[in-house]
Amino acid sequence: AFGDGEVFAEPYVEGGRHVEVQVLADTHGTVWTLGTRDCSLQRRHQKVVEEAPAPGLSGELEQELRELAVRAARAVDYTGAGTVEFLVAGDRAHFLEMNTRLQVEHPVTEAVFGVDLVALQIRVAEGHALDADPPRARGHAIEARLYAEDPARDWAPQAGTLHRLAVPDGVRLDTGYADGDTIGVHYDPMLAKVVAHAPTRAEALRKLAGALERTAVHGPVTNRDLLVRSLRHREFTGGRADTGFYDRHLAELTRPAPDPHAPLAAALADAHGRSRFGGWRNVPSQPQVKRYLWAGEEHEVRYRHTRAGLAADADGVRVVHADACRVVLEVDGVRRKFDVARYGDQVYVNGSALTALPRFPDPAAQRAPGSLLAPMPGTVVRVADGLAVGAAVRAGEPLLWLEAMKMEHKISAPVTGTLSALHAVPGRQVEVGALLAVVEAHREDQ
Repeated sequence: AFGDGEVFAEPYVEGGRHVEVQVLADTHGTVWTLGTRDCSLQRRHQKVVEEAPAPGLSGELEQELRELAVRAARAVDYTGAGTVEFLVAGDRAHFLEMNTRLQVEHPVTEAVFGVDLVALQIRVAEGHALDADPPRARGHAIEARLYAEDPARDWAPQAGTLHRLAVPDGVRLDTGYADGDTIGVHYDPMLAKVVAHAPTRAEALRKLAGALERTAVHGPVTNRDLLVRSLRHREFTGGRADTGFYDRHLAELTRPAPDPHAPLAAALADAHGRSRFGGWRNVPSQPQVKRYLWAGEEHEVRYRHTRAGLAADADGVRVVHADACRVVLEVDGVRRKFDVARYGDQVYVNGSALTALPRFPDPAAQRAPGSLLAPMPGTVVRVADGLAVGAAVRAGEPLLWLEAMKMEHKISAPVTGTLSALHAVPGRQVEVGALLAVVEAHREDQ
């Protein structure tokens, strides 16, 4: 293909860590190395969590990485900011590539060295000389990439309205989004970078995990909860994570952990301000009933309008306070606070999203068994060769592909059976939940 018969044989690095060195070179022969970064937590070979310096490196290995980075920069008379990347296994480094630009994770280096890499890069481009030596490193910094995606569904990107993005003070937030913005389907699904800096790695981990846990992200599904769990995972806190971290731990990190009292808080917040006559019952002994969809399961809650206000119809639960934005419950003697926000049928309770279900579901909205719905807005890029209504398909067989947010997503047959409907056409744009196809299961599979 390139008119050259040479073949490069590269070793397979098992359990490798992604470690990189930040370099900055001027036109006067000075090359800085600004420490190391570890970017091993990745999905689809794209970084999710990055930190500086890389933990657990021996002094000899760190020195070797810096020397190799300087040699690479000098070999091509490099000018400006860049990153020299390695796979590290044990005490051996394997060169990957050099990225001749600033990277998404550069804020952790800025935090540790107290510099502005963007400003320095511009000064270098203007011909200014760097100091002979870079600043000294101080402390540890960790960055998490907040994505509009669903890790539990093969990292499917999400689109829609970002109603609210609020990160607590004390951490650095880099984002181009504001409340009310639309998350489209044509770009990478990253919403923001959240960075914490502290004197030690353990403190930086706690600081970032705590800030993300308190972050309000109202809108499409995000990886916020995954990030919090990742930062607190024993393998990561112990500095032992490699690039296979999510391959090994994704199931446990995305396992639903619904709060049993969140649906009640949502119902009480919704009922606030309504008189007890607004919740009138012909049989007053019967409580109000609301249903919510959460983590793929339906939750039913009951409450009452009393002369003293709202009351939970549950043992051991007392309503201390309830308004449209906050609910305080006393559960077996322990007070718990719930922040609530509602946008149509979507309700957010302490950051977790619930869907309010109608009292009387519309039969017309029910889908036939075997319906394949678009998991995200996107474009149908292709349909399996020869696929047509009446074709026999097997469970797991790829039927069509959607493209959204720079990634292609495979839609497979849910069961073995017959394709009874096909609405997907290459080039057609579809919204989330659009009916793409229907597979009728064979009787033995039903």
